[in-house]
Amino acid sequence: MKQFTSSDWPTLAAALRRSYQDGYFAMYSSLFGGIVTDPALMILPIDDHMVHRGDGIFEAIKTVNGCIYNLQGHLDRLDQSARALFLTLPASRAELMAIIRETVRVAGKPDCMIRVFVSRGPGSFAVNPYDCPSPQLYVVVTSLGTPFMKLHPEGGRICTSRIAAKSAGMSHIKNCNYAPNVLMKKEAVDAGVNFAAGFDEQGFLTEGAIENMGIVTADQRLLFPKLDRILAGTTMLRVMELAETLTRSGILKTVAFADISRKDILVASEFLLTGTTINVAAGVEFDGRPIGTGKPGPVYRALESLLEEDMRGNITLLTPAITSSTVMPAMQAIE
Repeated sequence: MKQFTSSDWPTLAAALRRSYQDGYFAMYSSLFGGIVTDPALMILPIDDHMVHRGDGIFEAIKTVNGCIYNLQGHLDRLDQSARALFLTLPASRAELMAIIRETVRVAGKPDCMIRVFVSRGPGSFAVNPYDCPSPQLYVVVTSLGTPFMKLHPEGGRICTSRIAAKSAGMSHIKNCNYAPNVLMKKEAVDAGVNFAAGFDEQGFLTEGAIENMGIVTADQRLLFPKLDRILAGTTMLRVMELAETLTRSGILKTVAFADISRKDILVASEFLLTGTTINVAAGVEFDGRPIGTGKPGPVYRALESLLEEDMRGNITLLTPAITSSTVMPAMQAIE
């Protein structure tokens, strides 16, 4: 079997290129101290504890029309996740914003997805976090997917998940151990539906694999699960704020957190899903039974319109914040 050395890297890098990497535009690595644009160089050390232990946190942030949407909300949650895992962020808020902006600027795409990872860092293959001398920061800019309802205007189908809900403590941390989430998505795909809905031990709705979920009751109350056992989704929270305008117009009576049972879902007038990648989506079928009319409803349409308007009015611009010298010339994509 052949043994490779660093001198073989150019040949190896070329062989590693795959068509699915065409949507990988740029990556900042604190280990490199700069930005790379060749997907073959978007790599992490195998001994980084985020790789072999899932010991890290992340955020997925959307850029629309050259503006980063809800950046402060995502960074606030990143701070909260870091504190919960006793991780020290390797950059200040201002430095982190500058790195994110510059990485997006280098990517050169006005519409894209930003993923910010903070890892425990490399140091050993053990479980001990104190083996890692320092945390690391990785920012990856990729293509922006099409929102779910653009691809499925008829709405989504949901099944009940058999995967145990995360504990109260862990559900609040957006960490890199996504094994339960992966299994929930597998359930949905295997069942031939779009989403799987989690429930806690009391039979109350929690969340999907990467989606927050809620209902509109027959008496026009917009309800999302209490935050005890779910991740506080940035899109969900913003949608709830925007929904307050619908209470003033009479479309909704109230917006609140509440315990939501399967029975509540089956008698609801609408089922809603929210997330950074899907925006707002309508669920029209639950465990094979129609929800409401079995079609996307008026509250979904109103909230989707409000969210799209909110994204268009976003003002977190991509003004270059650090110098382009952070882009490592030797690591640019091969023309």
